[in-house]
Amino acid sequence: MRASLIQLSVDASDSAEERRLRASSLVRGRTGDDLVVLPELWTAGAWAYDGWGHDAEGIDGPTAEAMSAAARAAGVWLHAGSIVERDADGTLYNTALLFDRAGDLRGNYRKIHRYGFDTGEATMMGGGGDIVTVPTEFGVIGLAICYDLRFPELFRGLIDEGAELIIVPAAWPAARLAHWQLLTRTRALEEQVFLLACCATGTHGGMRQGGHSVAVDPWGTVLGEAGTAAETVTVGVDMGEVARIRSELPVLRDRVLAVGSAAGR
Repeated sequence: MRASLIQLSVDASDSAEERRLRASSLVRGRTGDDLVVLPELWTAGAWAYDGWGHDAEGIDGPTAEAMSAAARAAGVWLHAGSIVERDADGTLYNTALLFDRAGDLRGNYRKIHRYGFDTGEATMMGGGGDIVTVPTEFGVIGLAICYDLRFPELFRGLIDEGAELIIVPAAWPAARLAHWQLLTRTRALEEQVFLLACCATGTHGGMRQGGHSVAVDPWGTVLGEAGTAAETVTVGVDMGEVARIRSELPVLRDRVLAVGSAAGR
Protein backbone atom coordinates (compact mmCIF):
# COMPACT_ATOMS: atom_id res chain seq x y z
CA MET A 1 0.00 0.00 0.00
CA ARG A 2 1.23 3.50 -0.79
CA ALA A 3 0.24 6.29 1.61
CA SER A 4 0.84 10.04 1.43
CA LEU A 5 0.69 12.67 4.17
CA ILE A 6 -0.07 16.11 2.73
CA GLN A 7 1.37 18.61 5.20
CA LEU A 8 -0.61 21.74 4.43
CA SER A 9 0.44 25.23 5.39
CA VAL A 10 -2.42 26.83 7.33
CA ASP A 11 -1.74 30.54 7.70
CA ALA A 12 -3.90 33.44 8.82
CA SER A 13 -3.72 35.02 5.35
CA ASP A 14 -5.68 32.16 3.71
CA SER A 15 -9.46 31.80 3.60
CA ALA A 16 -11.19 28.46 4.10
CA GLU A 17 -12.12 28.39 0.42
CA GLU A 18 -8.53 29.04 -0.66
CA ARG A 19 -7.41 26.14 1.52
CA ARG A 20 -10.10 23.87 0.07
CA LEU A 21 -8.99 24.66 -3.47
CA ARG A 22 -5.33 24.04 -2.64
CA ALA A 23 -6.04 20.80 -0.79
CA SER A 24 -8.32 19.53 -3.57
CA SER A 25 -5.60 20.13 -6.15
CA LEU A 26 -2.99 18.33 -4.07
CA VAL A 27 -5.25 15.32 -3.43
CA ARG A 28 -6.21 15.07 -7.10
CA GLY A 29 -2.50 14.87 -7.88
CA ARG A 30 -2.05 11.73 -5.76
CA THR A 31 -3.29 9.28 -8.41
CA GLY A 32 -1.51 6.00 -7.76
CA ASP A 33 -1.65 6.30 -3.97
CA ASP A 34 -3.93 4.07 -1.93
CA LEU A 35 -4.39 6.40 1.05
CA VAL A 36 -3.97 10.16 1.46
CA VAL A 37 -4.11 12.05 4.76
CA LEU A 38 -4.65 15.76 5.56
CA PRO A 39 -4.12 17.67 8.86
CA GLU A 40 -6.51 18.71 11.62
CA LEU A 41 -8.92 21.65 11.14
CA TRP A 42 -7.08 22.89 8.06
CA THR A 43 -10.10 24.75 6.67
CA ALA A 44 -10.96 26.81 9.76
CA GLY A 45 -7.57 26.80 11.51
CA ALA A 46 -7.13 24.83 14.72
CA TRP A 47 -5.98 27.88 16.67
CA ALA A 48 -8.18 30.52 15.01
CA TYR A 49 -11.01 30.20 17.55
CA ASP A 50 -12.66 33.47 16.55
CA GLY A 51 -13.47 32.13 13.09
CA TRP A 52 -14.88 28.75 14.04
CA GLY A 53 -18.48 29.92 14.10
CA HIS A 54 -18.16 31.35 10.59
CA ASP A 55 -16.33 28.35 9.12
CA ALA A 56 -18.34 25.60 10.85
CA GLU A 57 -20.16 23.22 8.51
CA GLY A 58 -21.95 19.90 8.36
CA ILE A 59 -20.33 16.58 7.47
CA ASP A 60 -22.00 17.05 4.08
CA GLY A 61 -20.81 20.65 3.77
CA PRO A 62 -18.42 22.32 1.31
CA THR A 63 -15.26 20.65 2.65
CA ALA A 64 -16.82 17.20 2.53
CA GLU A 65 -18.14 17.88 -0.97
CA ALA A 66 -14.74 19.03 -2.23
CA MET A 67 -12.84 16.18 -0.56
CA SER A 68 -15.30 13.56 -1.80
CA ALA A 69 -14.80 14.78 -5.36
CA ALA A 70 -11.01 14.85 -4.95
CA ALA A 71 -10.90 11.30 -3.55
CA ARG A 72 -13.03 10.07 -6.43
CA ALA A 73 -10.90 11.87 -9.03
CA ALA A 74 -7.66 10.44 -7.64
CA GLY A 75 -9.10 7.01 -6.89
CA VAL A 76 -7.76 7.06 -3.31
CA TRP A 77 -8.97 6.54 0.22
CA LEU A 78 -8.84 10.03 1.70
CA HIS A 79 -8.65 10.95 5.34
CA ALA A 80 -9.66 14.58 4.94
CA GLY A 81 -8.25 15.66 8.28
CA SER A 82 -10.95 17.28 10.39
CA ILE A 83 -13.49 20.08 10.16
CA VAL A 84 -15.34 22.29 12.61
CA GLU A 85 -18.64 20.45 12.43
CA ARG A 86 -21.86 22.16 13.43
CA ASP A 87 -24.44 19.65 14.60
CA ALA A 88 -28.16 20.16 14.08
CA ASP A 89 -28.48 21.38 17.68
CA GLY A 90 -25.77 23.99 17.12
CA THR A 91 -22.99 22.20 19.00
CA LEU A 92 -19.55 22.40 17.41
CA TYR A 93 -17.31 19.33 17.12
CA ASN A 94 -13.81 18.65 15.84
CA THR A 95 -14.73 15.91 13.36
CA ALA A 96 -12.54 13.73 11.16
CA LEU A 97 -13.83 12.48 7.79
CA LEU A 98 -12.71 9.37 5.89
CA PHE A 99 -13.74 8.84 2.25
CA ASP A 100 -13.29 5.76 0.09
CA ARG A 101 -12.04 5.61 -3.51
CA ALA A 102 -15.54 6.32 -4.83
CA GLY A 103 -15.80 9.45 -2.70
CA ASP A 104 -18.29 7.93 -0.26
CA LEU A 105 -18.01 8.95 3.40
CA ARG A 106 -17.07 5.74 5.20
CA GLY A 107 -16.27 7.04 8.66
CA ASN A 108 -16.48 10.16 10.82
CA TYR A 109 -15.00 10.63 14.28
CA ARG A 110 -15.71 13.41 16.77
CA LYS A 111 -12.58 14.17 18.79
CA ILE A 112 -12.93 12.80 22.30
CA HIS A 113 -10.16 14.69 24.10
CA ARG A 114 -10.56 18.45 23.63
CA TYR A 115 -7.48 20.60 24.08
CA GLY A 116 -7.38 24.00 25.75
CA PHE A 117 -8.05 23.37 29.45
CA ASP A 118 -10.22 26.46 30.09
CA THR A 119 -10.07 27.98 26.59
CA GLY A 120 -10.58 27.19 22.91
CA GLU A 121 -11.62 23.69 21.99
CA ALA A 122 -12.24 22.61 25.59
CA THR A 123 -14.90 25.29 26.10
CA MET A 124 -16.22 25.90 22.58
CA MET A 125 -16.70 22.34 21.32
CA GLY A 126 -18.53 19.25 22.38
CA GLY A 127 -16.59 16.03 22.95
CA GLY A 128 -17.16 12.84 21.03
CA GLY A 129 -18.03 9.61 22.78
CA ASP A 130 -17.40 6.88 20.22
CA ILE A 131 -14.33 4.88 19.29
CA VAL A 132 -14.32 4.68 15.48
CA THR A 133 -12.72 2.08 13.24
CA VAL A 134 -13.31 1.54 9.53
CA PRO A 135 -12.67 -1.68 7.57
CA THR A 136 -10.87 -1.20 4.25
CA GLU A 137 -9.37 -3.49 1.63
CA PHE A 138 -5.94 -3.04 3.19
CA GLY A 139 -6.91 -3.39 6.87
CA VAL A 140 -8.90 -1.80 9.68
CA ILE A 141 -8.25 1.92 10.16
CA GLY A 142 -8.65 3.55 13.56
CA LEU A 143 -9.36 7.28 13.93
CA ALA A 144 -7.92 9.74 16.45
CA ILE A 145 -7.08 13.46 16.41
CA CYS A 146 -4.08 15.44 17.73
CA TYR A 147 -4.44 15.79 21.55
CA ASP A 148 -5.84 12.23 21.64
CA LEU A 149 -2.19 11.11 21.34
CA ARG A 150 -1.71 11.88 25.03
CA PHE A 151 -4.35 9.31 26.07
CA PRO A 152 -3.17 5.72 25.50
CA GLU A 153 -6.47 4.22 26.64
CA LEU A 154 -8.10 5.47 23.43
CA PHE A 155 -5.49 3.70 21.33
CA ARG A 156 -5.97 0.49 23.31
CA GLY A 157 -9.66 0.82 22.59
CA LEU A 158 -8.93 1.19 18.88
CA ILE A 159 -6.86 -1.99 18.70
CA ASP A 160 -9.52 -3.83 20.69
CA GLU A 161 -11.84 -2.86 17.83
CA GLY A 162 -9.39 -4.36 15.33
CA ALA A 163 -7.32 -1.35 14.26
CA GLU A 164 -4.15 -2.20 12.36
CA LEU A 165 -3.44 1.33 11.13
CA ILE A 166 -4.28 4.49 13.05
CA ILE A 167 -4.55 7.93 11.44
CA VAL A 168 -3.95 11.07 13.49
CA PRO A 169 -4.49 14.49 11.86
CA ALA A 170 -3.07 17.30 13.96
CA ALA A 171 -2.18 20.96 14.39
CA TRP A 172 0.47 20.30 17.03
CA PRO A 173 2.32 23.38 18.36
CA ALA A 174 5.93 23.75 17.28
CA ALA A 175 6.85 24.56 20.89
CA ARG A 176 6.07 20.96 21.87
CA LEU A 177 7.50 19.23 18.81
CA ALA A 178 9.57 16.84 20.95
CA HIS A 179 6.35 15.56 22.56
CA TRP A 180 4.81 14.97 19.10
CA GLN A 181 7.80 12.99 17.91
CA LEU A 182 7.89 10.88 21.07
CA LEU A 183 4.15 10.20 21.28
CA THR A 184 3.68 9.25 17.63
CA ARG A 185 6.43 6.63 17.86
CA THR A 186 5.19 5.43 21.25
CA ARG A 187 1.58 4.93 20.17
CA ALA A 188 2.68 2.92 17.11
CA LEU A 189 5.11 0.81 19.12
CA GLU A 190 2.88 0.07 22.10
CA GLU A 191 -0.16 -0.83 19.95
CA GLN A 192 1.90 -2.56 17.25
CA VAL A 193 0.16 -0.66 14.49
CA PHE A 194 1.10 1.59 11.61
CA LEU A 195 0.52 5.19 12.62
CA LEU A 196 0.11 7.97 10.07
CA ALA A 197 0.19 11.37 11.77
CA CYS A 198 -0.33 14.42 9.54
CA CYS A 199 0.35 17.80 11.15
CA ALA A 200 -0.22 21.25 9.71
CA THR A 201 2.48 23.87 9.33
CA GLY A 202 2.21 27.67 9.27
CA THR A 203 0.98 30.19 11.86
CA HIS A 204 -2.52 31.34 12.77
CA GLY A 205 -4.29 32.34 15.94
CA GLY A 206 -0.84 33.30 17.22
CA MET A 207 0.30 29.66 17.20
CA ARG A 208 3.08 28.23 15.06
CA GLN A 209 2.32 24.63 14.11
CA GLY A 210 5.02 22.03 14.21
CA GLY A 211 4.81 20.19 10.91
CA HIS A 212 6.95 17.02 11.00
CA SER A 213 4.14 14.79 9.73
CA VAL A 214 5.30 11.23 10.24
CA ALA A 215 4.63 7.61 9.30
CA VAL A 216 5.67 5.02 11.89
CA ASP A 217 5.59 1.22 11.59
CA PRO A 218 4.54 -1.29 14.30
CA TRP A 219 8.16 -1.66 15.42
CA GLY A 220 8.34 2.08 16.13
CA THR A 221 10.52 2.76 13.11
CA VAL A 222 9.97 6.06 11.30
CA LEU A 223 9.24 5.32 7.63
CA GLY A 224 9.10 8.96 6.56
CA GLU A 225 8.96 12.37 8.20
CA ALA A 226 8.37 15.88 6.88
CA GLY A 227 10.18 19.03 7.90
CA THR A 228 8.55 22.32 8.81
CA ALA A 229 7.49 23.49 5.32
CA ALA A 230 4.45 22.48 3.30
CA GLU A 231 5.28 19.16 1.63
CA THR A 232 4.00 15.66 0.91
CA VAL A 233 5.58 12.57 2.45
CA THR A 234 4.92 9.27 0.67
CA VAL A 235 5.73 5.86 2.17
CA GLY A 236 5.19 2.21 1.37
CA VAL A 237 3.16 0.34 3.99
CA ASP A 238 3.27 -3.46 4.22
CA MET A 239 0.19 -4.27 6.30
CA GLY A 240 1.43 -7.84 6.74
CA GLU A 241 3.97 -6.43 9.18
CA VAL A 242 1.26 -5.92 11.80
CA ALA A 243 0.52 -9.65 12.13
CA ARG A 244 4.21 -10.58 11.84
CA ILE A 245 5.37 -8.23 14.59
CA ARG A 246 2.46 -9.08 16.89
CA SER A 247 3.36 -12.76 16.46
CA GLU A 248 7.11 -12.25 16.89
CA LEU A 249 6.71 -10.08 20.00
CA PRO A 250 3.25 -10.92 21.40
CA VAL A 251 3.11 -8.23 24.08
CA LEU A 252 -0.57 -7.48 23.47
CA ARG A 253 -1.39 -11.05 24.43
CA ASP A 254 0.18 -10.45 27.85
CA ARG A 255 -1.96 -7.45 28.78
CA VAL A 256 -3.32 -7.56 32.33
CA LEU A 257 -6.40 -5.36 32.34
CA ALA A 258 -7.37 -5.53 36.02
CA VAL A 259 -4.09 -4.64 37.74
CA GLY A 260 -4.77 -3.58 41.34
CA SER A 261 -8.41 -4.68 41.33
CA ALA A 262 -9.88 -7.64 43.18
CA ALA A 263 -10.21 -9.47 39.88
CA GLY A 264 -6.51 -9.09 39.20
CA ARG A 265 -5.22 -10.30 42.59
